[in-house]
This record gives sequence, structure tokens and C-alpha cells, in this order.
Amino acid sequence: MTGEIFRDPWGIPHLRADGVHELARAQGRVTALDRAWQLEVERHRAQGTSASFLGPEALPWDRFARRALLADTARRCFAGLEHRDPETAQWVRAYVTGVNEGLESAGTTSPAPEFERAGLAPGRWEPWTPLAVWLATHILFAGFPAKLWREHVTTHLGADAVGLFAADGPGTSGSNGWLVAGERTVTGHAVIAGDPHRFIEDPGVYQQIRLSCPEFDVVGLAVPGVPGIAHFGHTGTVAWAITNAMADYQDLYRERLRRTGAGVEALGPDGTWRRAARHTETIEVAGEEPVEVEVIETDRGPVVIGGPEGLDGGGPEGLDDDGPEGLDNGVSGPAGPPLAVALRYPPRVTGDLGFAALLPLLRSRRVADVDRAVDRWAEPVNVIMAADTGGGTLHRVAGRVPLRADANRTRLVPAWEPDHAWQGRHEPPRAGLTDGVAVMANQRGPAAPLGVEFAPPHRAERIATLLGRQSRWSAADMATIHTDTHLASAAPLLDHLAALDAPALTGPAAALRDRLLRWNRHMDADSADAAAFAALRTALVRRLAAHPAFAATATPPPYPEVFRPWLALLPRVGHALEHLLTAEDLFGIDRPAAVRAALEEVAAEPPAGTWGDTHRLAPWRALPPSGTPYDEPGLSGDHDCVLCTSPVPGLTDLAARGPAARYVWDLARREDSRWVVPHGASGVPGSPHHRDQQPLWLAGDLAPVLTDWAHLTKETDV
Repeated sequence: MTGEIFRDPWGIPHLRADGVHELARAQGRVTALDRAWQLEVERHRAQGTSASFLGPEALPWDRFARRALLADTARRCFAGLEHRDPETAQWVRAYVTGVNEGLESAGTTSPAPEFERAGLAPGRWEPWTPLAVWLATHILFAGFPAKLWREHVTTHLGADAVGLFAADGPGTSGSNGWLVAGERTVTGHAVIAGDPHRFIEDPGVYQQIRLSCPEFDVVGLAVPGVPGIAHFGHTGTVAWAITNAMADYQDLYRERLRRTGAGVEALGPDGTWRRAARHTETIEVAGEEPVEVEVIETDRGPVVIGGPEGLDGGGPEGLDDDGPEGLDNGVSGPAGPPLAVALRYPPRVTGDLGFAALLPLLRSRRVADVDRAVDRWAEPVNVIMAADTGGGTLHRVAGRVPLRADANRTRLVPAWEPDHAWQGRHEPPRAGLTDGVAVMANQRGPAAPLGVEFAPPHRAERIATLLGRQSRWSAADMATIHTDTHLASAAPLLDHLAALDAPALTGPAAALRDRLLRWNRHMDADSADAAAFAALRTALVRRLAAHPAFAATATPPPYPEVFRPWLALLPRVGHALEHLLTAEDLFGIDRPAAVRAALEEVAAEPPAGTWGDTHRLAPWRALPPSGTPYDEPGLSGDHDCVLCTSPVPGLTDLAARGPAARYVWDLARREDSRWVVPHGASGVPGSPHHRDQQPLWLAGDLAPVLTDWAHLTKETDV
């Protein structure tokens, strides 16, 4: 036996091989067979070449990927991996060999239909491509564009306004996770459960898989295009899971650049102009002329905004020669050329993406092994939980956060001042359990010293409350927590409703007010009251965003389009509504009057149906489905529910983000573990396993984790 592919009834691949490298090759091969089109899209995104077949809509990302040097950083990190950890580098190479074999086979036997529609043939992967896919997937996880938003708000509303908009805002990714120690379970062994919240894609961003060889036997959720099981895994004796730590570990530097006869120079912190690396690249765009991109890298990092001539012939807002208008923040510099912005991110600086953690994770037997493995973790920064069959538990932060001035964490800082250099890195914080339980939901938890903005505490507090309602839990009980729809963040708006002068309202508005005050605050798909609340919230968000007090922030600064989700006012108001309604003062805005007007508006034209009629799944696809579009389902949940299916209040009720998977890891019997994804194991439209898990996902059910080879169907040798 070299390698074998088995399938369970859900089409989930179970792989068995003689050794780790043969197993990695099998994983690459089966991923290419199941997800060929997805791998092609991810490879192009990582290289900044997706506009070549997706057209001009993909151009903003491609520009960013080129200017941020994602592919070059991946090459650099793979070269470092070969030097520091040749075994892991060879393991990655084996995975890539399998991917290329699978792509060749998929392209000749049963190609995904998208290839023909896009006029593409599967391209060849390089040894560094998995690292590029990982980096492209996570480069925006830390949300560095939020610093552009803070600068924008500070410029127009003042520094005190920044806190009003501090929330788990657009573009971030989060998760729920909880660990229940053996003292709180019916079996006496720990249970770990949760769900990562990501943009829902079709095919899905996680791949259920089993990897078995003489050294280990692991089930878990892999990232298609990356070997091993990084985020969520169960080896039989130890299990682990992660959430986004919401740490800040990427910096934006204002740069002064000038052209010389020899190229481009940047003003450094010692007052010296130094040569910047510079070259040009050409981006092919389907249906349009190619686009040339200038790529510049200073000693701080690659320039992702502007250049020697600024942006569009002048400096972008807040980047002119004198610094932001009316903002005395120490960032103004000497008179001279307009400013640009450079991005400094750890893998570019260190040449290490943390792949050395992946094999030790698979080989882990106890939490101490997981602990040592994630000491090598780099990107992104996560909170990790683990438990083992011996009763051990782990709750810590993993990843690299640089030590630097506090100003670096909150705003753009001047490259020409010496106080903003990196000075080593933080020691990752650790935490314990409380009453046998630990909860992570992107709140201000163990990672608090490392971040600036965190998710509101509602999800974490709700999970803790639910876990406190019974003394003993089983793996089968966990779905009731996954699917909880209580919306604690509704309270401020409902409090405003309760404070309204009822006699001053029209009859329909008074009736709607009373109805919402009786509502149970659960965002269930079949709830007409939830639909009415959402309509009121939308009306209020739009009124607040349109208020003259916010007019100056309504037009985003002319930064590259890829950063626009962080800079749009309407989503910012929608996600920060709770803060805006509870602040002592909101720039003189009459909030009771705004609530009353929104209430009258909705009462005059109330929603006709239920929350699920408008709150529907809206997965991202690189190409729209051919033929009849999918009838995407209505959803329960909301942004601040444990069942986090995120609309953008004020903009749309559709949910593009939500649970990209759910898992329950049982340390008593791995066979009692459960998992599910939003669609299915296959990325090929028309496959019986393309969308067969969606009914489970919608109902809050989970599929069993099968581990008995006798109950699996052998597909082929590899």
C-alpha cells in the first residue's frame, strides 16, 4: 500500500498511506479531484492573476496582491522553511505533487464545468503555492484597513469618535469556540465545540478530511490548498480548535517617496533617503486592456497605497504634506513629496509563515504536544483551545505580534520617525478555565493586550450563560448552543422604544412598538417579530448614516477599492449601532426623534413576511452558477447571535458571512464527534455531495465522524 482513498456516506475523503509524505501526496490529489476549480481560483488570487479570467471586478484584489508582494513573500517563506525545517518543506512538496497529479487527472477525466465556462485549463502548482494560498486567505484577517477608517473618522469627527464605531466591523472574520472539561461532561472527558465564521463560499472554505498513516490518524477541517489540518483537528487522544484572536500585528507606515534618476527613494527614520526596491508588473484583464502596476517596497514594507506622486496625482485624504486636517497627531513630516502608505506584516519581515507547526500538530498526542506545536505558529494570530484524553486542557494565544509603540496599533505612523520600529515580539498570553469551561468568541479575552478592537461580548456571554444552565454536558447537546438565536444587542434599540412617548405615536406605530417590546429577542427564520425588528433597525441605521453630523465621513477617501468595505459609512453605522445608541452624546443628534421616525416609517409599510424571507444565504462564487440559480435558503441568526449569520444592517439582510463549518470534538470517543459544512464535501456542481450537507447545516444538525474503515467505501489507490 502506498496510499488509499476511502469515502464515507457524505463523500468525505478518508486517506490512508504508508508514511507522512505519501499521505500528503494523497491529500493533495484528493483535494484537486474534489476542488479543482476552487484550487485554480485560489492559486490565481494568491498570484494576483484572477482578473485574467474573472474580468475587471477582480482587478482591485489583483492590484493589492501584486503591490503587497503576496506571492514573493510565499516564495521567501518557503525558502526559509527549506532551510529551517526541510522535513516540512518536503512534506509540502509532496502535497503539491499530489495537487498537480489530481489537477491533471481532473482536467482529462471529469473537469469541473467552470473551467470550460472560463476558458481555462488547470494550472501548475509550485512548492510555494500552498503558502501563497494561506497568506492570501489571511492577509486581511487582522483588519489593518481599520486603521484607515480610524484616520478617516478622526480627521472629520475627532479622536473621541473612534470608540463609537469600535465593533466587529466589515471584513473581519471570527468564530465561536468552547471547551467543557471532563468535570462538566457526562463521560468525564472533555468536549470542544464551535463554528468558524467566515465568508460563506461555494465550494466551502473548509474541507472535512481524515489523514491516517503509521505516525498519526487525524480527522479535521483542512483549508483546501494547504496540507495537514491546521485549525480544527482530533487525533484520537487530543483535539484542538481556534478562533481569531482579533490581535493587531500589521502596521501601516506613511512614507515619503521621491523619484530619482536611479529609481525611487524613501525617507527613513534616520533622516536619510534610501533606495526602495521598485519594478513594474502587468495584470491581464479579461475583456479589457492589460493594466500596469508599479510595485515598490521600502525598508518598512511594500507600498499598498499611493506612490511617489501620491494617489491620482495627489496625496490621498489624510496623507497630504501637513498630515490630516485639524489632527495634531505627530504624523506631519518635512515639506516634500506627497505621501504613500507601506504595509508591514510579520511573514514579510521574518520569512516565516508558521508552516513548521503543521506536522507537529498532526503528531500530537497530548495538549503539551499541541502547545509546543503552536509555539511555531505565526499567521494569523489565533486563540487556541485543546484537550486530551488524560484530562489536560490548553487555552492560549498562538501567533506573532510585534512589540512596537502603541500608536502603531491604532493609526498610520510616520516612517521617518524612529519611534515606530518593531522591537521584538509579544509573549503569547495564556488563560485557564472557569468552572470547567472556557469560551472564545473574539471577545476581549486572553488576547486583550494584543488587540485594539474586539467583537462585542454578547456571543461569549451567551455561550457561557447557556453552558451554565446544566451541570453535565454531552457531545450531542452542543447543537443547541450552535443554533442559539438570542440577540442581546437588540437591547439599546428596544430601550429607546420603551422610552418613547406612546401617546405621541400614531396607532400603527404604537402597536408595532408594543409588539416589539413583547418580542422574545430571538432572530428565528420563521419569526415575523424578528423581521419587524430588523426592518426598524435598517430604517434607523439609514437615518443615522444620512444625518448631517456624519456627512463628512459619508464619502470614503480615495484609497484603493479593495479597502472600501472598511471605509463605507453605512455598514459602520450598522455594526456600531449599539454604541451609537448608548453613547452619552452623539454629536447633538436627537436619537429619540430618529427612533420615532424610523418606527413610524416601518409601521406605515411593515414587512410582510418573516426574518428568513429576507435574511437569506448569499455565498460567494468566483463565477455565478450556470443554468437555474440556486434557491438559497432563509436563515435564522444575526451578527451578534451565537448563530452568527451576518447581515449588514442598513445595507442588506442577506448573509454572506456565517458558520463556515460546525464541529464537536468528543475526547471520550472520537466516533461520537460530529461535524458539518454549509454545502458538501465536493466542489463540483452536480455531484451528489456538492450540497448534501446543507439540510443538516440549516437544521443545526451534524453528520457523524466515521472512523471505522469497515464502514467506509474504498474509492481508489493513490
